[in-house]
Amino acid sequence: QVRLVESGGGLVKPGGSLTLSCAASGSTAGIAAMGWYRQAPGNERVLVAISANVDTPKYADSVKGRFTMSRDKTKNTITLQMNDLKPEDTAVYYCNAAIIVAGTWDNAYWGQGTQVTVSV
Repeated sequence: QVRLVESGGGLVKPGGSLTLSCAASGSTAGIAAMGWYRQAPGNERVLVAISANVDTPKYADSVKGRFTMSRDKTKNTITLQMNDLKPEDTAVYYCNAAIIVAGTWDNAYWGQGTQVTVSV
């Protein structure tokens, strides 16, 4: 299996910046995409940014121009640079690794989540 370990969350004031990191280990050869999701209290988990193996990163409209994702396929790591943070960015952020099973995408692996709180 794949294990995902996240780091970098914390408390930041509006307009500030944070960078999240995620490292994958284990059976990483089968990973077809890695991405970031977030979930605020009382809301569903939503996609923030994702990088398929042969594609450039894609972003949710809510973070375009503010967040930048990077991915190193050799080191099996991803980052999420978050700038101009807003209170509505407050959420638990999750690292995800997707695989392809029987021709179908499967978001099979999740990190433990890291809390990002944007508040005065």
